[in-house]
Amino acid sequence: MGDIRNKAEELGGKAKEVAGEVTDNRRLENEGKADQTKAQAKDKLSDAGEAIKHKSDEALGKFQDRK
Repeated sequence: MGDIRNKAEELGGKAKEVAGEVTDNRRLENEGKADQTKAQAKDKLSDAGEAIKHKSDEALGKFQDRK
């Protein structure tokens, strides 16, 4: 579910950026870029968390197999 929210936030940021470019509104353009960066960072953190969970599950499985 977080991936969908992050993608929506990224798309909203892109829309703000474009609207800022079209209207020559630097504040809106920069706000859109910031929204995109924040969404991308959240997505990367989510990916890292999933990778850590996968590796810990894998290690736990190996430990349990040894019993």
